[in-house]
Amino acid sequence: MEVDIFIPCFIDQMFPETGFNMIKLLEHCGCVVHYNPEQTCCGQPAFNGGHTSETRKLAYKFLKDFPGNRIIVSPGGSCTGFVKNYYASLFETKEDVQQATELGARMYDITDFLVNVMKHVDFGAVFPHKVTVHDACSALREYGLTHEPRTLLSHVQGLEIVEIAHNDTCCGFGGTFSMKHTAISTAMVEQKVQNAIETGAAYITSTEASCLMNIGAYIKKQNLPIIPLHIVDILAYNL
Repeated sequence: MEVDIFIPCFIDQMFPETGFNMIKLLEHCGCVVHYNPEQTCCGQPAFNGGHTSETRKLAYKFLKDFPGNRIIVSPGGSCTGFVKNYYASLFETKEDVQQATELGARMYDITDFLVNVMKHVDFGAVFPHKVTVHDACSALREYGLTHEPRTLLSHVQGLEIVEIAHNDTCCGFGGTFSMKHTAISTAMVEQKVQNAIETGAAYITSTEASCLMNIGAYIKKQNLPIIPLHIVDILAYNL
């Protein structure tokens, strides 16, 4: 299968290794991976800030960057869910709406793609650690991920999943929310990290890099004994 990949801003700028690891996973499944270096932001930050015209410009570019009918795979449900759920509402002409709708149908979070499309769940990863899972708001509520991340983690040799209390509660990032409401955001991430530490896990993982960035910043500032790591990086650990 030939696939395109979309690399969200946080992956591109902060965690590029996760993007490379996603390519390893896809190629391990036998996929031929296409990357368009002209791709940029999907427009979600502008959309969440109420800047519809700016978002529409980025959406038009996104449509041009991903022509054709190949599946588009991305390491995160936030941007993927945004494109799937909101792109069509940005346009007015029937042709644009149809193109946006068809593109949204081609967008897949990497865990969904691996489990439900490729039916490939074992990558030979060995990761002998206790790991707890943060279910990102966007992955659950925008994209609709359910069992996929845990299905993949359950096939990692030596890995033990220990569930965190209130695993589906927001970590406090929420894009610009963490900057506009810093005190509330800090209290939320403090509770999230405390719940993770109480599991006894050495690592906290998620499908969402932005959540892990927020969680990791708090962990680093407080010098706490738990490590944030994207699920893609765990799955590709031995590739």
